[in-house]
Amino acid sequence: MKIKTPICDFVRRYTESKTARWHMPGHKGAGALGIEALDITEISGADSLYEADGIIKESEKIASSLFGAHTFYSTEGSSQCIRAMLHLAKTQAWMQKKHPYVWATRNVHKTFLSAVALLNFDVEWLYGDGESYLSCSLSPDDLEKRLQTATVLPSALYLTSPDYLGNVADISAIAEVCHRYGVLLLVDCAHGAYLRFLPTSLYPTDLGADMCCSSAHKTLPVLTGGAYLHLAKNIDANTLDAAKKALALFGSTSPSYLILQSLDAANAYLANDCRQNLARTVSRLDELKERLTLYGYQLVGNEPLKITIATKSFGYTGIDFATHLRENGIECEFADNDFVVLMSPTDVGTDELAHLEMIATSLPKKSPITIAPPTPAKAERVLRICYALLWPSETVAVEESVGRILASPSVSCPPAVPIVMCGERIDEAAVRAFRYYGVEKLRVVIELDKQLDKF
Repeated sequence: MKIKTPICDFVRRYTESKTARWHMPGHKGAGALGIEALDITEISGADSLYEADGIIKESEKIASSLFGAHTFYSTEGSSQCIRAMLHLAKTQAWMQKKHPYVWATRNVHKTFLSAVALLNFDVEWLYGDGESYLSCSLSPDDLEKRLQTATVLPSALYLTSPDYLGNVADISAIAEVCHRYGVLLLVDCAHGAYLRFLPTSLYPTDLGADMCCSSAHKTLPVLTGGAYLHLAKNIDANTLDAAKKALALFGSTSPSYLILQSLDAANAYLANDCRQNLARTVSRLDELKERLTLYGYQLVGNEPLKITIATKSFGYTGIDFATHLRENGIECEFADNDFVVLMSPTDVGTDELAHLEMIATSLPKKSPITIAPPTPAKAERVLRICYALLWPSETVAVEESVGRILASPSVSCPPAVPIVMCGERIDEAAVRAFRYYGVEKLRVVIELDKQLDKF
């Protein structure tokens, strides 16, 4: 199928024209990287991402047709889109004369916290029964019971699917419950841009979500930072009209045209090769997962392109297993004491899979490691997230943090999932969890002459 790539075409023509570049960027199209000629700014004809009415608008329209939703580009990852989604949800709540109030599963990306702080949302955390803080299962039945007994209904439900360990939620059933109670469903689908192109789509907006974001760069052939904000086809007109404004609030006025070209070029791949490649890859991965299971590995999650191994049952920590992979030319996506996560491209070769299988099965099985990860207790909430995150703070050793109020998430990316949330009091159980996951220092709120009492 012939798919236009208007952004790529414009930049190529401009580069070939040899026009003297008396404009930004400062490299003027030449430099040590060799890609500078393709790196431009909002010159005449190049369009403007947040006021798009030319080539960017045309490219986003093509992406919208491929995703079956209203699709908008981000050059700053899903982080920008998460903030935009929450802004749109808050605006819609105000339009409907509702109090902006969101329920969120506990395994959110830390960007959610900065978004809540900037927008001053009220949040109620939903706790799951998972073995790791990285997962937070939410069944439609449990959600229904919570909504039935809620004193105040949330204006939106926010969840992460797929999560970092590869668990995919029952979006269709959850969306049905949400909509019976007039609740918007927002999905952080950063790890699942490809789900739309499976033989049967598992994409959130196809399954009833009102909004979702996905990081194209995580699973599609797109440069780092390329992402999508998707609004459902039936989204209300006011929300749709405000989408670009929402993205602009949280985005640079100098979006990367290299990333925009990458998103533009990906449309042709999605239209022509992705489905066939993806079906073949998923089949190959399913076969590999089955063989790894027969070898004795415990696999978790149901996301098609992830291989997540709970390594302790095989006698190794995830970190030890990741080291073994690295020493044999394989770099995983993420590892901690309990898990190793590997992410496949949409088109993986048999040689790559054979190499992975050979290295994984070269390890002898040992006695299981029976030390379970600590589970932090439900923390005492002392401050609203916005006050905790923006209030003056200081760094202390984890051992000195008991009784203090957490200021910022204090977790790196990956996985960027907070163990304790901003504004919660740190207790001994939290300290044990921080130690277990290798966190040595924390940012805690400075209690200035007890001024926090008024907040």
